[in-house]
Amino acid sequence: MHEETLRSIVVLGSTGSIGTQALDVIAASPDGFRVVGLAAGGAKIELLARQAAEFEVEVVAVADASAVPALKEALTAHGVSPTVLGGQDGVAAVAGWQCDMVLNGITGALGLTSTLVALEAGRMLALANKESLIIGGPLVKRLAKPGQILAVDSEHSAIQQCLWAAGPDGHDPDSVRQLVITASGGPFRGMRREEMSDVTPEMALAHPTWSMGPVITINSATLVNKGLEVIEAHLLFDLGFDRIEVVVHPQSIIHSMVEYVDGSTIAQASPPDMRLPIAMALGHPRRIPGAARPIDWTKAHAWTFEPLDDRAFPSVALARHVGSAGGTAPAVYNAANEACVEAFMRGELPFLAIVDTVAKVVAEHEVTPAGSVDEVLAADAWARARAAELTVGQSR
Repeated sequence: MHEETLRSIVVLGSTGSIGTQALDVIAASPDGFRVVGLAAGGAKIELLARQAAEFEVEVVAVADASAVPALKEALTAHGVSPTVLGGQDGVAAVAGWQCDMVLNGITGALGLTSTLVALEAGRMLALANKESLIIGGPLVKRLAKPGQILAVDSEHSAIQQCLWAAGPDGHDPDSVRQLVITASGGPFRGMRREEMSDVTPEMALAHPTWSMGPVITINSATLVNKGLEVIEAHLLFDLGFDRIEVVVHPQSIIHSMVEYVDGSTIAQASPPDMRLPIAMALGHPRRIPGAARPIDWTKAHAWTFEPLDDRAFPSVALARHVGSAGGTAPAVYNAANEACVEAFMRGELPFLAIVDTVAKVVAEHEVTPAGSVDEVLAADAWARARAAELTVGQSR
């Protein structure tokens, strides 16, 4: 295939879990894609330089500006000399680089600016950074054109596929009764709240079905990640929180479902592998052959579904509350959680206190409309600072 017919891609967060898997998908389909830009935090300089050399990119950025000299040296050692940018402005410049699609795999609230830049530049956005949509909901929704955002979360990719499968009426809100988001339940599924009082970071990082980065893995253990996904589904699919259900499905084969008003439910099923939703977004509207292994239908399978225990895992109910409040409330929920997860990982906060502390920060926050990036980031900064104050003296 000629280079001008290849889909040009920018990958943000290229050295993280989503970014490396996205590059695996692209490398396996060289006749479909061309990587033109990469951006990462700066902690894995050698890996970033190898990626830049392998894909012969035009531009590379590191959020940590102090890492630019080391990156230039590593790129020279690999025999390549792309444009090198540093700092958050450098990452944002890569997000707006000339290309067909931006995959935003940056972790946490830092991804908001890149999401907004990519949308404003008119790029198709493959969104793995759910936090940017959640904290900047009004800002993102204002910029995004219909169909411009493609979900990379497995659950939201599944919902999109179910809606497409339903045909012309699939996206009609009046035809959808509810969205059903599945949750593995994490490593502590079935445990009572009291049984989780002595959970350590090592225990929380032992996810039973998914291999992910540390923050999202801890979020999956507290089910904060599921709460974030409920807010994301509300924003992506324009359905009220009363029409978004969460069900525990430990096998992680059904990634989500859409139930229609006539009583029919369409589900998307595949073995747990993030390469599939990544490929669905990168290749849209076509499917990439061999992106992930299929289910082996020659073997017996047993899939189970359980209700969510809101007492043991109050994070989802709290997310519904902040999502309904809107404005800066979701940004506060997300930021306080990120601060609490960091404290937990340092041994400064008990596991159960993560969500308890987030709830306290949310309760203290005075919600404002989130009319600008500065307003969102101010709420983010306040929530982090307040969460840090509340963690003092709570070491496990």
